[in-house]
Amino acid sequence: MEMLPNIHPGEVLQEEFLIPLNITPYRLAKETNIPQTRVSEIIKGNRRITADTALRLSQFFGNSAKFWLGLQDDFDIENELVEKQGEFEGIKRFVAA
Repeated sequence: MEMLPNIHPGEVLQEEFLIPLNITPYRLAKETNIPQTRVSEIIKGNRRITADTALRLSQFFGNSAKFWLGLQDDFDIENELVEKQGEFEGIKRFVAA
């Protein structure tokens, strides 16, 4: 079965929020007091969504900070699983005696 690509939260921000709502990254930065470079780097997939950014995005879009952090956590976990799969497979499960 083919694996789906791991989607960065910045792509979700761009494709599911900014484009449909006709909001520019500049406007988002100004209205949330997030530095424009941070917004740009998140959209490009080069920067994580931090708790601070999640709180600002949730206030602006009316959703929860946990939504944004959940996207970031899912992305990070998938990356680690792919990068270290062999190492994780070598860990034996604890069995109570």
